[in-house]
Amino acid sequence: MLTEREESYRVLLLWQKEGAFIKESGLSPFAMELALGVCRRHLYLEYFIKTLTKKMPSLEVKTILEMGLFQMFFMDVPDHAAINTSVEIAKAANLGDGAARLVNAVLRSARRTGEPALPPQRVRRVSIENSVPEWLVRRWFDIYGADAAEAMAKSTLERPVEWIRVNTQKSSAPVVAQKIGLHGASILYDRYIELPRDVGVKLLLALPEFVNGEFSFQNPSAFEVVKLLDLKPGLKVWDACAAPGGKSALMAEMDSSLEITASDSSAARLEKMQDLMTRLGLTNVKTECIDVVAAAPADSAQSSTPDLRASNLTSLTPRFDRILLDVPCSNMGVIARRPESVYRITQESVKELAELQFRILENASKFLAEGGRLVYATCSPDPMETTQVINRFIKAHPEFVKAGDAVLPGKNDSRLDGFFAQALEYKK
Repeated sequence: MLTEREESYRVLLLWQKEGAFIKESGLSPFAMELALGVCRRHLYLEYFIKTLTKKMPSLEVKTILEMGLFQMFFMDVPDHAAINTSVEIAKAANLGDGAARLVNAVLRSARRTGEPALPPQRVRRVSIENSVPEWLVRRWFDIYGADAAEAMAKSTLERPVEWIRVNTQKSSAPVVAQKIGLHGASILYDRYIELPRDVGVKLLLALPEFVNGEFSFQNPSAFEVVKLLDLKPGLKVWDACAAPGGKSALMAEMDSSLEITASDSSAARLEKMQDLMTRLGLTNVKTECIDVVAAAPADSAQSSTPDLRASNLTSLTPRFDRILLDVPCSNMGVIARRPESVYRITQESVKELAELQFRILENASKFLAEGGRLVYATCSPDPMETTQVINRFIKAHPEFVKAGDAVLPGKNDSRLDGFFAQALEYKK
């Protein structure tokens, strides 16, 4: 098990030094649980270490200590095993005898003293206890109220439910569930299968059913978002911020007669999207390299010389019947799934994202056919990224009207991601 802990240590250092995503590291189940757990409780573990040391140790030693504390207090690992392996990691990492002795002393002290007392001030306590930056907790207190904000903070520590989406062009949810040994598993929307906690995602990737395109990984909140598009046979659909391609694939699986353009500004992400469509056997999705931030139709007053990639789009399909905008966002609604995101968010970055989101909405809306429908979606519930962007857009473009209420899939079902989605119709 020392090797798995060393892998967790390596991945945690990459996250802190380079911003690497932990879930993309291919760790074993134990190593992944340890790395993600340390990331989720990073601020609390730092606070714990501060109560046990006179000064904060180096990043490398601090990471080993966080791993040891997490195993001792949040995993089913014997204290002696957590302490001994942490000391061994310090030695193997050539951090010096002093570092190994410090790791040993601090973790043994933690075993004697137990978890530290938390500050009495509520915002500060909620921040430390749930490892959510204090400015963000205060923002949630201001927007949602103290009790709701604390519940949101607590939810970021929960291990998210994993789901697979069955490709209904190739099979059905009951058949796939039986084939891969998930008898009695919960099935949602006739295509999503809830994975039990003890099923390793890495093992599923090796199954022939996955390789043959019978299922993918996706949270059912995506279905709630796509449902707002009100898709009809034969419609032309643009998924303008499509990477990694899950929602485009979902639409193609729902109706093979749809003409779907899935675009992204990155050629590397496009290649992965095309690989996904090939594995799933979906032939009605065309991938295109389009920068929607720069995109504007050739007849747009905003741009007499539109971006080349935008003009490519215009030559393909001057107008789309449906447009899906799953815009870049702060990920506030999926912190439990992407724990790294909570440490990246700043007050300034949220403002910058809102401006980017508005620009994407303005540019993409120009490609919508009269009577068409556009769905704006984010995996953040924050008003600055959601209702404020929508209201600002409608005020500037009264030809667009809301089609029904906004959808918040995770509000009533904690198994679903915290998306926000609003449908808009173009009534010129």
